[in-house]
Amino acid sequence: MTLEANGFLAINGASLEYRLIGPQPSQAPCIVLLHEGLGSVGLWGDFPDRLQAATGASVFAYSRAGYGASSPVTLPRPLDYMQREAREVLPELLDAIGFQSGLLVGHSDGASIAAIYAGSRADHRLDGVVLIAPHVVVEDVSVASIATIKTTYETTELRAKLGRWHKDVDNAFYGWNGAWLDPAFRAWDITADLAYIRVPVAVIQGVDDQYGTVRQVEIIQEECYCPVEVTMLPKTGHSPHREAPEATLRVIAEFAAATLPNLASQT
Repeated sequence: MTLEANGFLAINGASLEYRLIGPQPSQAPCIVLLHEGLGSVGLWGDFPDRLQAATGASVFAYSRAGYGASSPVTLPRPLDYMQREAREVLPELLDAIGFQSGLLVGHSDGASIAAIYAGSRADHRLDGVVLIAPHVVVEDVSVASIATIKTTYETTELRAKLGRWHKDVDNAFYGWNGAWLDPAFRAWDITADLAYIRVPVAVIQGVDDQYGTVRQVEIIQEECYCPVEVTMLPKTGHSPHREAPEATLRVIAEFAAATLPNLASQT
């Protein structure tokens, strides 16, 4: 199929909004963007455009079910919602867009989904993964920050601001927040998947990340047998692509140049 620049895909029983910048994924190396726990296609801003310009690759972003203009989900979300996305939705989506080779670039929840996918599927099309502020275990600082943002959401203008980016903002927020604040979620742990990743990994972490510590990075380095490159960005919090976009773009562009064998013919 030929993808339009913007549209919707029927995937795993849901209608998922997407945005494509650059060539068709079937005709060029493709970077698939996986958003954070409160993200969407729109919340990436101009980062996909800048990433396409920096790499020459196809760049594809989509909103998971429950986010953006995609179909809502039934709440509460199951506590293994990231595993389900990686193992049930993402494979179907990559097939649907004609993905032939490329990278997964995920932020926060999206980074966790990328790691799970890379570790649980032997996909010869996947050349590498970029993990921006990833979570592989649940830390006290993560839960504390997520509890704080719940209060902020319910008492400030945050709900209205997020409402500009999500068709059903409560579905998006409470689907994510409720799962992370469930006491049973403290046992969530994807380290077992890391040992099975067989492609290069780049990790981008803000030194001042309020949702996770350097321990997340250390676990990835300890558990992965594949090459792992780590970039720690000073004076940067949980969203390096917004807070330090130039440095983040540079890391991804250099990683793409090193890992995508057919990228040179596209630039």
